[in-house]
Amino acid sequence: MTPDKVSTSSTGIVYSCYHNISREGEHFVPEQTLSYLAAGSLVLNDGKKAYNAAAGSLRFIKRNQLLKFVKHPPEKQEFQSLSIYLDQETLKEFSKEYGITAAEKQSQQSIFDIKPTPLIKSYLHSLLEYQQVNGFTNPALTKLKQKEALLLILEVQPDLKNILFDFAEPYKIDLESFMQKNYHFNVRLERFAYLTGRSLATFKRDFQKIFGTSPRHWLQQKRLDQARYLIQEKGQTASNIYLDLGFENLSHFSYAFKNVFGVSPTELSPAIRGK
Repeated sequence: MTPDKVSTSSTGIVYSCYHNISREGEHFVPEQTLSYLAAGSLVLNDGKKAYNAAAGSLRFIKRNQLLKFVKHPPEKQEFQSLSIYLDQETLKEFSKEYGITAAEKQSQQSIFDIKPTPLIKSYLHSLLEYQQVNGFTNPALTKLKQKEALLLILEVQPDLKNILFDFAEPYKIDLESFMQKNYHFNVRLERFAYLTGRSLATFKRDFQKIFGTSPRHWLQQKRLDQARYLIQEKGQTASNIYLDLGFENLSHFSYAFKNVFGVSPTELSPAIRGK
């Protein structure tokens, strides 16, 4: 069995392949993205809703959002997916070339299903064939395939132009509400600052005024408090929740938990305390 792998190509089209369930990945989506699932199943979660996808599905994922995912390979087979990243430079070039612009305020929805028409299916299969032969190593060809994707999806869902060609950056939003909703995403403070429409310095200053402490201290305490609730009241185990709460590894989570509460997550478990 070959090891799990992810294409390391720096181009706008990336092929991923896994043999094992994967919960790892970038939780910040910086570019407009088309996600095609060739084999396996995928669960995406934007903090408000879970989106389940089966093999053969195609989705459009809006940029500048926080997202978690779980990839499930088929039994004794590989999970396979293609991600087509539509960067701002490519989209601006396309907008100018074809005279397509955003006409109205974009939807607040994060993820959109796209019906895979015969032409779209043919396009996606061609990308898989490129991967098998040579990968996505030719920048000029990759740019053409990105534009081809845009033409195909705008034909079936023209309203996506209001998202694709909206080039505005995040504006200043309510910091307390945003952090209460997104504290469990494991991203850098710079990401939180950007998504709330602030510089890092302004983010830290506003955070201190609202919460009375630093972002790092508040994030760890908030995550640990939720962990204690899930373990003590809901019977969850540390291994099942540490990633969902924004911790990078189990050992760091267990150390931080015991340092704050004086007991390990295992010792706090109802099953252990009941013995």
